[in-house]
Amino acid sequence: MKGDVILTMRNITKTFPGVVALSNVDFTLRSGEVHALMGENGAGKSTLIKVLTGVEPLDSGTITLEGKEILAKDPNHAVALGISTVYQEVNLCHNLTVAENIFIGRAPLKNGFVDWKQINKKAKEALLKLNIDIDVTKTLDSYSIAIQQMVAIARALDVSSKVLILDEPTSSLDQNEVAKLFEVIRKLRDEGMGIIFVTHFLDQVYEISDRITVLRNGQLVGEYEVESLPKVQLVAKMIGKELDELKSFNKEEISQRDFSEENVIVKAKNVETEKLQPYSLDINRGEVVGLAGLLGSGRSEIARSIFGIDRILSGELYINKKKANLKNPINAMMRGIGFLPEDRKTEGIIGDLSVRENIIIALQAKRGLFKYLRKKKQLQIADEYIKKLQIKCSSPDQPVKNLSGGNQQKCILARWLITNPDLLILDEPTRGIDIGTKTEIQKLVVQLAEQGVGVLFISSELDEMIRCCTRIAVMRDGAKIGELVGDGINEHTIMQTIAGGENS
Repeated sequence: MKGDVILTMRNITKTFPGVVALSNVDFTLRSGEVHALMGENGAGKSTLIKVLTGVEPLDSGTITLEGKEILAKDPNHAVALGISTVYQEVNLCHNLTVAENIFIGRAPLKNGFVDWKQINKKAKEALLKLNIDIDVTKTLDSYSIAIQQMVAIARALDVSSKVLILDEPTSSLDQNEVAKLFEVIRKLRDEGMGIIFVTHFLDQVYEISDRITVLRNGQLVGEYEVESLPKVQLVAKMIGKELDELKSFNKEEISQRDFSEENVIVKAKNVETEKLQPYSLDINRGEVVGLAGLLGSGRSEIARSIFGIDRILSGELYINKKKANLKNPINAMMRGIGFLPEDRKTEGIIGDLSVRENIIIALQAKRGLFKYLRKKKQLQIADEYIKKLQIKCSSPDQPVKNLSGGNQQKCILARWLITNPDLLILDEPTRGIDIGTKTEIQKLVVQLAEQGVGVLFISSELDEMIRCCTRIAVMRDGAKIGELVGDGINEHTIMQTIAGGENS
């Protein structure tokens, strides 16, 4: 019956070497509901889904489906049990037809041969159940991402009809496509299906969900009915600050400076990318501009658009008063911009190179192949910044992968500081590092601003945003929704703005 408990997960625990990903987490799904699973990066959402679907083995805990204890051995076994997942990246074969994708691996046969007529007929019927009427004999890549998403859902429903997991299904869809997907989700919910909805889009959670479970740092914060949890309270629970516990830091203000047109390093005018709605933003010399918002709100995408990683579709970007057409990060480097990325492991350090090589690589790239830095000069530069940033290493030639996370982060900072940037973009510069190094980096940010460098600062920790930033732009769902200055830079106002206002 609709409303009955269909799935329970109790005391779910999962550890990886050195990390407790989930600690005694509970989760309950009912038939005929859309249940949002919410939490910041590292909260444990993905691990919970992987444990449920057999991607990762369970350390301890129990899972029941329709009252019977289950344990999926792998994703195929999960499907056989009645649990299907549709991921953000459509996991289908683009060179096959729509019908072939829906019935891949389980095609109906006739006289020992594939019954193409039956396949096409059944595929058409499966999609019509979702109100999608397309030519199923065309290849999947003939259709938009939104239609491909619907095909993935049709396949999932055809092989399993108890629990449907939608993992970031809207991240690549426009507003009209999202609306169409939500029509399908509501139809499935009204038919009694239990749907787990994983997303970072706050507004979408409140548009489509009936219930919310919040995880933080691998632990259960709570389960809530959507009507009883205002957006601002959801943000507080995800971040880990209840409103009545909020306290502002006593920070030493960066001295007032002349932020006239002469001091503007970057001016973005109605800049739009594939993942960002048009935004405008000025970044001046000698100030720290923060980007606040939940994970997936568009903070990193603004950084990537300014550094030439993501292509600008419309609008104008000016660097030091000259119009910039950045085709790649090298163009941004040449214009005086440095970028410390969010994921230092995959986008920052080059693990097999030495500390010295990691530090000098951006300067060498800026100089070009024909102005090679001799090793003696490299060592001189590396030694200077190892001392300046107190990087703990046995020697400049030690492999950087053998350093702690905090010291790796300092190496990336040193890499950009030696290029004397006009603007330094720092995306989660203190994530995953010890408190001592975190404080050192925060002090360095303020010092850089005092020396006239412009800093674009992104952090999920409101405490350090408030401590470091002179101005904060607030992001939500790919849009810049406000700017805070002066007394407006406090945790309460930031969270209210993220949530969408006082009455959200």
